[in-house]
Amino acid sequence: MFLFCAPKQALSQSLHAKYGSEFLRVGVGAKALSMGGAQVAISQGVNAAYWNPAGLRSVEDVQIMYMHSERFGGIVGYDYGSLALPLSPDRGVLALSFFRQGVDNIANTLDAWDPNRGDNGGPKANVEQYITRFSATDMAWYLSYASGQAPGDLPIYYGGSLKIIRQKLGPFANAWGYSLDLGAQGRWKEWFWGIQWIDATTLRKVWTVNQDQFDGYEEVFGDQTPEGSDEYVRPSLRIGIARSFLYKEWTINASFDVLSMFEGREAYYLNLGSWSLEPCLGIEGVFREHLSLRMGLTDLYQDPLSGWMMRPTLGMGVEVYKFAIDYGFMGFSGSAAELGSTHLVSVRLLWD
Repeated sequence: MFLFCAPKQALSQSLHAKYGSEFLRVGVGAKALSMGGAQVAISQGVNAAYWNPAGLRSVEDVQIMYMHSERFGGIVGYDYGSLALPLSPDRGVLALSFFRQGVDNIANTLDAWDPNRGDNGGPKANVEQYITRFSATDMAWYLSYASGQAPGDLPIYYGGSLKIIRQKLGPFANAWGYSLDLGAQGRWKEWFWGIQWIDATTLRKVWTVNQDQFDGYEEVFGDQTPEGSDEYVRPSLRIGIARSFLYKEWTINASFDVLSMFEGREAYYLNLGSWSLEPCLGIEGVFREHLSLRMGLTDLYQDPLSGWMMRPTLGMGVEVYKFAIDYGFMGFSGSAAELGSTHLVSVRLLWD
């Protein structure tokens, strides 16, 4: 509830939000996340709307995908769904995606405090009658399109995603935001490359506060009620390379990405002034195009006890005919191990 205790002046200004779209950094797809999120060069199919919209160009049939994950012992739920639709061989691919991250059943105790009870105030009698529950949710819709040419052995694809963001803090405050992602992918012999310009137009969010929910707040708690604000999230750039190898009946895919941000992040990434770098690495082994084993490394950070650490990821997938199911595991390391692990399951359906 720290938002509601901030000074009015601070919340009435326009500001650059360092973590203003952090829920969209979580990633989508158990397959991609079990490879550490190193996807910008190799992402294809319906999930490419998130990782690199240019990768949608590989979609030849209708694809539907859904993923659910929970973090921090089930406190935070994350759901993602996407539909990709080829328009025609020469007209590109269109996709629509939806994201929701939420913390539900949060206790609202603003009406449960009696400032006149005792010397310093206290909870009201039958306090449970005055406690209500609400949800804090982050949602986003992507409308994506991809096209491109394939001149000989040097195919180059390009795409973009229009993003609409909706965030709600129960009945207290809500925000609308919008932005645009751009991407490109190409191939040279056995090498793949990709680039994604995230929030190319700068993400803008406009917050509004329901002042009716704070009647008597200043008198009871001695804090000023917040006002609406505009938040801006600076563009970031993801660049990656990948290569495929053949070994007997296995296809080995190795990929490496670097995400560049310009927000002054210092806690978890390699940084130089306001410029920070987040590397990630992924490897996938595919057996006869049906069984996949995956692993990766992501989230480079400096642990106060163990020094530099990276978060490990593991996963596997099975694809039979037009149906695929993927499982991913992400665990914290170092002093953050007590935060628990994340299990991801995603299902993909393809049909002509």
